[in-house]
Amino acid sequence: MNRKTLVLPAVAGLLAPVLAACGASDDGGQGKAAIVVGTTDQFVASKDSPAPLDPAIGYEAGVWNVLRQTVQTLVHVPRGGGEPVPEAAESCTFTDTQSESYRCRLRGGLKFADGKPVTADDVKYSIDRVIRIDAPNGPVALLDNIDTVETQGEREVIFHLRAPDATFPYKLATPVAGIVPRNRYDAKSVRTGFQVDGSGPYTMKPEVENHRIVKVLFTKNPHYKGDVKVRNEKVELDVFPDAKAMGKALDSRKIDMMTRTMSPEQSQRMLENPSDDIKLTEVPGLAIHFLGFNTKDPAVRNKAVRQAMAQIVDRGEIASKVYGTTAEPLYSLIPSGITAHTNAFYNAYGEPSTEKAAAILHAAGVETPVKVTLHYPTDRVGAGTPAEFATLKKQFDDTGLFDITVQGSPWATYRPAQLRGDYAVYGMGWFPDFPDPDNFIAPFLDRNNFLNSPYTSTAAQKTLIPQSRRETDRSAATKTFQRLQDIVATDVPVLPISQGKQYVASRDGLTGVEWAVNSSADLQLWELAKDAH
Repeated sequence: MNRKTLVLPAVAGLLAPVLAACGASDDGGQGKAAIVVGTTDQFVASKDSPAPLDPAIGYEAGVWNVLRQTVQTLVHVPRGGGEPVPEAAESCTFTDTQSESYRCRLRGGLKFADGKPVTADDVKYSIDRVIRIDAPNGPVALLDNIDTVETQGEREVIFHLRAPDATFPYKLATPVAGIVPRNRYDAKSVRTGFQVDGSGPYTMKPEVENHRIVKVLFTKNPHYKGDVKVRNEKVELDVFPDAKAMGKALDSRKIDMMTRTMSPEQSQRMLENPSDDIKLTEVPGLAIHFLGFNTKDPAVRNKAVRQAMAQIVDRGEIASKVYGTTAEPLYSLIPSGITAHTNAFYNAYGEPSTEKAAAILHAAGVETPVKVTLHYPTDRVGAGTPAEFATLKKQFDDTGLFDITVQGSPWATYRPAQLRGDYAVYGMGWFPDFPDPDNFIAPFLDRNNFLNSPYTSTAAQKTLIPQSRRETDRSAATKTFQRLQDIVATDVPVLPISQGKQYVASRDGLTGVEWAVNSSADLQLWELAKDAH
């Protein structure tokens, strides 16, 4: 998720005030201490990003995990996965055979957390607002196919699409389609600061220091009506600077669970030396790491340079030496576990080979060594990122074909620079918006892609992606997605590196952990409960 930036002239006066601490021992006057969950996701308001938690702006895994607890969507992906089912709606369905008209009927008696009714007009307002704001660093591309939103009475909403799209229900299940109260969210401008209001399972109260969240207290919303069962009264999300600090908090019983993102070393240690009172839970993972290319940059404009890098990179070494059991090599944008996955890059390049890379560069008349800087974010993607890029540098430099420099930057400056095209090559991670092959292809190749990439494949945009979306039986689109993966392997606008595994560590007595994080790295805090015994 991780993805485009809205610039306002100043931050002063726009940020949420510092609120009273929401410590784990604080029962909020309700008689029960909160379940405390640790995260290394960072939530920072800045000049470039003054509204990090506005659904029209926020497009990162951590941000969406706050929004999912507080902002309700018409449909959601159920706890066991599969196709979206009604959430704020009581029913949703395509009303035509072409998947171009989608109708939802809201549940009766639906209310925002402040008790005000939620109507079809609120749904339309929320969707239209995201499209109108059109934040360049936001998730608006997920709604790009909406032509108009129509309402009929208080409870009927009809989405008219520009083109057939069988994946549309999945997009409506993401926070970009969250229903927000119009008295808190202006129709034309973003909501600055950190407060979020909606009709979801919880209300939220952030604790803010120096324009960044340090804690969020989620309290069960008494007005919530929806498809999920909330198994606790309060959950506190504590933000840590790194995985090491989060691990210390778990060991000292200051938190009950640590999730995004444990370090590879922590997971490996717990696997090899399990503790009697700490449980390590493996959750299927669909997150991917990749290198992105600014295909207009002189250093990598020539396709042969990108192909040579694809021929050299040793994914197996990166997975084994850097990530151990927490990652595996990835040879396609579509990870294993998703329908239509192929090993397109392995099919095209085989095992790493300096000789083959040299031949590619020689045939294209490229002088060597090619000087390239690899950029990576210092506070995103994962704790193993510095070691991963050190390994990549060595792999490329050892061939004598490349002269690599590695440079890390904090996300607040990294992401705007990447979007501007300042980086020839950059590392990123992708946490899927929804578990469908379309969401591993369209965000990279379609227009308005989240990388703001200058690369264009006419075949992908005009023919193959639209063709894949016509298939209501997603397995029927397999051949189309195979062609799309082959295009990526040939042109190399991005270079997949690894697919991550997810581990969650929790203290004894916490239940629901196996459901609290799904394969898309979505937090579902309502699943957690303390064992009474």
